[in-house]
Amino acid sequence: MIGSDAELLPMFPLGSVLFPSMILPLRVFEPRYQLLMRRVLDTGGRFGIVLIERGSEVGGGDVRSPVGCVATILQHEEQLDGQWFLVCVGTSRCNVVEWLDDDPYPVARVERWDDPPSDASLAAAVADLFEPFRTVLALAAELDEWSVPLTIELSEDPVLATYQMAAVSPFGPLDRYRLLGAPTGHDRATMLSTMFDDSAELLRAQLGSG
Repeated sequence: MIGSDAELLPMFPLGSVLFPSMILPLRVFEPRYQLLMRRVLDTGGRFGIVLIERGSEVGGGDVRSPVGCVATILQHEEQLDGQWFLVCVGTSRCNVVEWLDDDPYPVARVERWDDPPSDASLAAAVADLFEPFRTVLALAAELDEWSVPLTIELSEDPVLATYQMAAVSPFGPLDRYRLLGAPTGHDRATMLSTMFDDSAELLRAQLGSG
């Protein structure tokens, strides 16, 4: 459930979605976000990532989604020209309570948004997703559109497994955002089931017309 305690976090709007447990490499070249990274590294290495719904990652003026993911920096390297190369991991969902003025980079007051704990019914629902999940990966690989190994190992935690399936499946940013915002693991599993069926049908049609 959405927690009652909010915290201020520097925010990095992107054209992609970060999920809990997902590894994300980043190249940071815009000066205000270079400053963000310096400050983040001085204060614990945590910042928020949200999807840009409209607009550009560069220059501001974007429209940002209200649900995001807290990221923690695992590795970082600053180049002589000021660019940063980072490897981050998503740690938890967050809900944006309030956007503050960019000064110079975005900052928001956010609440952590945890999924309800896993249970046996969610574990069963996730187990039912394994076959359609791997089918979609195989079809996408056959079209040379995706390169995730069919042997990819998923977490034994059903909630994390739903996030990992969402992260590595050939979905667009808006579909990924819908999955990130699913209230529970059960809701996410239901959405994934429908999306896998739709994706498999589309991919088979593309293969048939190729």
